[in-house]
Amino acid sequence: MASPRSITLFLILLWGSTILFLSSSAELQRFTHPAKSDGSLSLLAVGDWGRRGTYNQSQVAYQMGRIGEELDIDFVISVGDNFYESGLTGVNDTAFIESFSNIYTAKSLQKQWYSVLGNHDYRGNAVAQLDPVLQILDNRWLCMRSFMVDAEFAHFFFVDTTPFVEKYWTHPKDNHYDWREVAPREEYIKGVLEDLDSALKESMATWKIVIGHHTIRSVSDHGDTIELVNLLLPVLKAYGVDLYINGHDHCLEHIRSTDSPIQFLTSGGGSKAWRGIFTPTTEKLQFFHDGQGFISLHLTKTDAEVVFYDVFGSILHRWNMNKLLHSFM
Repeated sequence: MASPRSITLFLILLWGSTILFLSSSAELQRFTHPAKSDGSLSLLAVGDWGRRGTYNQSQVAYQMGRIGEELDIDFVISVGDNFYESGLTGVNDTAFIESFSNIYTAKSLQKQWYSVLGNHDYRGNAVAQLDPVLQILDNRWLCMRSFMVDAEFAHFFFVDTTPFVEKYWTHPKDNHYDWREVAPREEYIKGVLEDLDSALKESMATWKIVIGHHTIRSVSDHGDTIELVNLLLPVLKAYGVDLYINGHDHCLEHIRSTDSPIQFLTSGGGSKAWRGIFTPTTEKLQFFHDGQGFISLHLTKTDAEVVFYDVFGSILHRWNMNKLLHSFM
């Protein structure tokens, strides 16, 4: 009998302006999200948010709506820890409506949300967040373990990072992790890395952006995630990934790699923040805000602009890159 990773199945769905091209073969499922007619793409990224509006989640959401309208965003990325403290109990858990649908109500945020799971999501019914039933409750919601979004000149690779972290398996403390469809760990991680390697190798996009919940580099509470440094980072370096966007640490960060073009962007300020922890890094720290907020990303075929906003919608940090200029540096 063939394993699930060897079975090929293709399905094309129309989801608003998004073409969903799904494949369940041994490759990342691919979703196509066209850029605007002017050749640009804009989005917001936020993480660590789902607290029924408390800890300033509603205030961050309001500012996201305002900035989203200014930028005419195409979609939103959630970098995980979507529902606290322990994910969802099931598809009927009211936290989905109370922490998502009833919070991100601005017109500009009624776009596709591409989401990954965080460690707190795995402490509940992780499979529930992946269930298509939630898409009936709110058609913006799309959450999968690992997948990619093809936005023409930009490819976004979403990676399920929680299973990489060994202590969740060996020393879970009082937490229960939902490892259904994941265990055994080594085999699952091997598959994720192989699929990502294959997708990055095939990608001809100008911009390659990888999204995961956990930090690779961080100066805040959790610091570097050693399993990702050892296993995931070499793959990103090998294929010239431009940005790695994560949450996990409840802050905003921009760290520049010292030995590759990768920019590490933390957007974990969707609600509870202010950890009060700073640990120096050997990488090049460009910006750190120990507080709430989110980031925006504006892309064209040649230019990228990342902007960090605080809970009041004020701009804290801006980073720009031109691919043509960079290629000659």
